[in-house]
Amino acid sequence: MMNIRFLGASRQVTGSKFLLETDDRLLLVDCGLYQERALLHRNWDRFPVPPGDIEAVLLTHAHLDHCGYIPRLAADGFKGRILATAPTVELARIILLDSAHIQEEDAAFKKKRHAKEGRTGPHPEIPLYTIADAEESLPLFEPVAYGKRIAVGRRTSVTFHDAGHILGSAMIEVEAGEGSDVRRILFSGDIGRYDNPLVRDPARHIGTDYLVMESTYGDREHDDEAPVDEILARIIGETAGRGGKVVVPVFAMERAQELLYILGILRRAGRIPNIPVFLDSPMAVEVTQVFTRYPSYMDEEAGKILRSGHRLFEFPGLRPTPTAADSKAINAVAGPAVILAGSGMVTGGRIKHHLKQTIGRPETTVLFVGFQAQGTLGRTILDGAQEVRILGETLPVRARIVRIGGFSAHAGKNELLRWLRGFERRPRRLFLCHGEEGASLSLAEELKKDGWKTVVPRYGDEFELT
Repeated sequence: MMNIRFLGASRQVTGSKFLLETDDRLLLVDCGLYQERALLHRNWDRFPVPPGDIEAVLLTHAHLDHCGYIPRLAADGFKGRILATAPTVELARIILLDSAHIQEEDAAFKKKRHAKEGRTGPHPEIPLYTIADAEESLPLFEPVAYGKRIAVGRRTSVTFHDAGHILGSAMIEVEAGEGSDVRRILFSGDIGRYDNPLVRDPARHIGTDYLVMESTYGDREHDDEAPVDEILARIIGETAGRGGKVVVPVFAMERAQELLYILGILRRAGRIPNIPVFLDSPMAVEVTQVFTRYPSYMDEEAGKILRSGHRLFEFPGLRPTPTAADSKAINAVAGPAVILAGSGMVTGGRIKHHLKQTIGRPETTVLFVGFQAQGTLGRTILDGAQEVRILGETLPVRARIVRIGGFSAHAGKNELLRWLRGFERRPRRLFLCHGEEGASLSLAEELKKDGWKTVVPRYGDEFELT
């Protein structure tokens, strides 16, 4: 017996949670936070089953929309194992402690602002979980290796495979039953791109009975007109020529490291002006240190450079800003600069403070290098809003808004199809998740024409996998 229930990332992108019941275990694949504004209330809803009944959380990777709910689940009674690759264990610790810190800060800020305005707010006035909650969840993590079969029950086992998305990301195969009754289900996690300069290509699979696959870019390609290094060099050069700053909302994991890697190449080759590059994300600095400890998980070329003792992520002019005072001091820097700051979807963090200072200036370029989910401030800006509300203040958008799609760590439509064509035996059913409704439905229709049995589940849908 195998039963799956979709508790997130269903006809939308964030909040990945898949509850899988076998005949002897209850497992949760991913445990992510919702980040779309209209769905934030789900983070506060009572979990559909008692968390203490869950045997294990199987974590595909350490992005917040896949792991960010773990401290709340643990605080509400989950005491089982959290299985993840070794890099994911380290990265999740950084992400969860940072998330707890931001939530405590944001709750205090909103409570103060509401008191000043003479009104009260609902849940956001208190943190979803605290730093203490996050710390108490960390001992539950257990590192696992790619390709090693791990028992999580008498008749249930799991195997992790490289997803090629970010450092340590995994596709997770669950096998339940015995003999002719064995059933296999594969969770793709987020599928990475081919020929990524830092991580390996997504693993190929022969077959599975059921497949749960992401569809973030199920209806489109990364349509940049030139290589990302050329576009980045041009944007920085043009903005510096206007005397402006390039402000980049950046994900602290993978995207920040890939940007540093390419910026270093451009700087050393003299292809961008000699202007300061601020890495205004203590978390990105810490994540970068994790990258340097795991060369064996990286693409062969990058791993070889690291093993030789050279530094992938450092170059002249790079200025990390570890403290809040260092971050605020960036505002006093006259002239051109590049500012990399989190969060990647502008849902919190230092990027909001930089945008508050610069988004109304026509010489500024706001550069998006990652996916922006519906309902996030980043998506609102990218979609062409004339004014936005940042930190309680409504501001005009006069900056130049630009997007580079080629930096995405998500497979584009053709790369998803390429990965699927690697299956020698098609699954009995393919569930498309982790995509906005239009993207998932578009990919489903195309696959159905090719004979795939596809389903696009809704939130709360449950399926018996016979």
